[in-house]
Amino acid sequence: MKKVFAILAASAMLAIVACGPSAEEKKKAEEKRAQDSTEAAQRNQDSLQALEESMMPVDSNAVDTAAAAATTTEAAH
Repeated sequence: MKKVFAILAASAMLAIVACGPSAEEKKKAEEKRAQDSTEAAQRNQDSLQALEESMMPVDSNAVDTAAAAATTTEAAH
């Protein structure tokens, strides 16, 4: 009886090992991880750039000039 259980256990282990991912599936998974990593790095870079731009000091002359141009444009209409 012990031999039967040992054979069944060995068969079950072989079946489980055989169900693992193939080399092609492993390669696709690695490529997907690399792509996801690249995309995440790009999003982080974009976020940092947007944050840096939002923290830049505002040039008061540029704001005054833009406001004056907007007022002049509205007055012309």
